[in-house]
Amino acid sequence: MQKHTKRFFTAPNESCFIFGPRGTGKSTWIKDHLKQAMVINLLDEKTLLQYLSNPGYIKEIVLGNQKNHSTFVVDEIQKIPQMLDSIHDLIESDKKLRFVLTGSSARKLKRAGVNLLAGRAILKKMHPFMAAELEDSFNLEQALKIGMLPLIVNAPDPSTTLASYISLYLKEEVQAEALVRNIGDFARFLEIISFSHGSILNTSNISRECGLSRKIIDNYLSILDDLLLCYFLPVFTKRAKREVVSHPKFYYFDAGVYYTLRPKGPLDKISEIDGMALEGLVLQHLRAWTDYSQYKSDIYYWRTKGGSEVDFIIYGEKYFIAIEVKNSTKIFSQDLKSLKAFASDYNEATPLLLYRGTDQIIKDGIKCMPVSQFLRLLEPDSWPK
Repeated sequence: MQKHTKRFFTAPNESCFIFGPRGTGKSTWIKDHLKQAMVINLLDEKTLLQYLSNPGYIKEIVLGNQKNHSTFVVDEIQKIPQMLDSIHDLIESDKKLRFVLTGSSARKLKRAGVNLLAGRAILKKMHPFMAAELEDSFNLEQALKIGMLPLIVNAPDPSTTLASYISLYLKEEVQAEALVRNIGDFARFLEIISFSHGSILNTSNISRECGLSRKIIDNYLSILDDLLLCYFLPVFTKRAKREVVSHPKFYYFDAGVYYTLRPKGPLDKISEIDGMALEGLVLQHLRAWTDYSQYKSDIYYWRTKGGSEVDFIIYGEKYFIAIEVKNSTKIFSQDLKSLKAFASDYNEATPLLLYRGTDQIIKDGIKCMPVSQFLRLLEPDSWPK
């Protein structure tokens, strides 16, 4: 039985889309918070076939049940994008109706040219757990290995469930929708691209390692993006005083997914793999924090052509913070070099170093904070002190 955990995610009172990868807890949230809603679950095969043959049937269902229900949920709306035309008409004809439409893939919606109800519905995103949601149950070492997906965290055997989760995406989302011609090539690509987690994307190298054309690699990256399984982190270029690189960094959306897909062998240093997992874990928390907060911020990285690099830049109406993540228990002055370079160019920014130690300290004028403490204190609309 799935454990009940508080979630920071909130939905508006009007119609909305809730997008998030499979296993982030969208259905559980709906059961907890929309108890009076009528739910149409397109993961149910019988229901799916019924609406595939007649997408407009949603109108008949709503008209027949609106006396008892004002909110209607369509789970996994991307499976039948054509339903959105009828939903749009229903919203236009009755402003009291509220539709909550969940999705774990944007690919079919994009391919169908769907306009997301012409702005009639707000777009919200649901992420894996944040450490502050788990409270005392959060364990950093465990999070680096199995990630923060509710489906995995609450499983009796998280490692086995995580491996099955990745296979599920290959089978149900990629293979079933015929997104790729060769599922074996795609599975190999998922492993190869794991070496790029936390790094600047070089599609030429990935193409060569996979033995596939760049066009196919670009398509595979697009599939990962549409399935919400990865994130491309752009470079911070605002008011740049130095020449910076132009290509984005690649990250899997969850540390556990990365850790499971990343091949490990005699030539692979576990400390390097853990370091990239830690960096990704911090990023997925920052992404959840920005999406759940009232004050919106964007996330970037900073890298000059001279080699100075800062892992994350938080830039928004309320926050301007430069964050460096170190997978070490001690901090040396050399570790602060890039943060100092960024602070000299942007004195408005607050530099912060996160590390694996146990003490919060100030070193060379820069706050250094245990990463576990930082993640536990990170909540929407507040910043760890």
